[in-house]
Amino acid sequence: MMRIAVGSICHETSTFTPVPATWDRFYARGDEVLSTFTGTNTPVGGFIEASQDFELVPLLCAEAHPAGPLSREDFDAALDELIQRLRDALPLDGVLLYLHGSMVAGLGTQQIDDPEGHILEAVRQVIGPKVPLLVTLDIHSNVSPQMVRLADALVVRETYPEVDMAERGRECVDILRRMLYDGLKPTMAFYPLPLIWGMNQVTAHVPMRDAIDYLHDIESRPGVVTASISVGYFLADVPDMGSSIIVVTDQNLEQAQNYAEELAAWVWNRREDWYFELPSAREALALAEQAGQYPVILADMRDNPGGGSPGDSTGILRTFLEADLQDACVLYIVDPEAARICHDAGVGAQVSLLVGAKASPLQGEPVAMDAEVIALSEAGEFDYDGPMFAGLHGRMGLSAHIRQGGVHVLLVSVREQPFDTAFARSMLLDPQQMQYIAVKSTAHFRAAFEPWAGVIYVVAEPSVHDFGNLPFHRLGRKLYPFDSTAEFNNPTGVLPA
Repeated sequence: MMRIAVGSICHETSTFTPVPATWDRFYARGDEVLSTFTGTNTPVGGFIEASQDFELVPLLCAEAHPAGPLSREDFDAALDELIQRLRDALPLDGVLLYLHGSMVAGLGTQQIDDPEGHILEAVRQVIGPKVPLLVTLDIHSNVSPQMVRLADALVVRETYPEVDMAERGRECVDILRRMLYDGLKPTMAFYPLPLIWGMNQVTAHVPMRDAIDYLHDIESRPGVVTASISVGYFLADVPDMGSSIIVVTDQNLEQAQNYAEELAAWVWNRREDWYFELPSAREALALAEQAGQYPVILADMRDNPGGGSPGDSTGILRTFLEADLQDACVLYIVDPEAARICHDAGVGAQVSLLVGAKASPLQGEPVAMDAEVIALSEAGEFDYDGPMFAGLHGRMGLSAHIRQGGVHVLLVSVREQPFDTAFARSMLLDPQQMQYIAVKSTAHFRAAFEPWAGVIYVVAEPSVHDFGNLPFHRLGRKLYPFDSTAEFNNPTGVLPA
């Protein structure tokens, strides 16, 4: 039976947030990898599901919540452990890895701008050039030439919200199986676009749906193994930041290069389509009242913990309270200090709190609340309903459900966006019974919330991630729309693996 190693070192890094990073989401070793991810809608869950005819050798799965750069100490320790476990597992017939694609590790002279490339280089040194190495990436990846050179194939997620995590893991296994049994020899081309993709990325909606349809058209052509669009992750000030196209063919590099440039040109020619203006929360409420469709969901994208934000900005909370909304809720505000006060007071108590805006002055001002404590949880434990992360166990830390007037707030201690309603319901709050819902999220909430939403507005409120005023200094090329002189040309040509 073929022996296949499985592992992950994963972090989405913002270089503009004050939030430090630690391995606080998962750190699973050996058989813990199988027990943690079997049956889950995750990339590693997809590896496991599709590998029933292989002998899986689980290495290490280390993942941090999105935040600032990992320390070199934490990154190096995880990589050293992964590599040692890989050495101990030899001989191997293949390696499957889940990497995010937008990690940054260390600061100053110790900074690694391309940790994923660094990881793949270390893996290749152990397994050699002939053992298949398949990697699945987040759709928000800053793909580097080094990543392309070292992997046999990079498979990027095709949905946003990213509900195809397990599916892309299964796709990697399918490619690996074809390499091992059918003689497939992947040839991979990479086209970096001079483009910072705007937030018009929801793949169920036009125009992004058109881009994915074009991608699928290319994937359906003879000789194409897989193709990917990475929209990039624009909160990382690193030379490889930006969008890109990947096409993998079977022993036909010229074909891969031509298709990669074709899709890149299609995206570039529609570059203005990937952007839209964001209203404030107050403006969005006015639009919602005109629309008259409920429930109204406001997505606070700038304070999305899924992008590394602190998750404690107060713009929407203040707007809801000042508007004296009824049947309204805010999911979530990260404030362990306020949550602790609620726990000390107990369920049913009336508490006076200063809520939020404790991470940075850029997050707004704390909001004074006189609220009733509705529910409490010491660990904030629950199981995700999905579609994203379905079956995975979650923890929000010390948590409290409070209510002032008609406005409900979930206070949490762990930074996380609301992927579904499971945690809220565990705290005696059913968002589907609300008329107004604020989520600290950009798009992932849509997978669970959009089917029953009346209307959704993505809004802009003060945060550390004020996208129009981020101080970039290290970009590797001119990028639209930051630089209007950016041109569609790849100075190094379409890079082969």
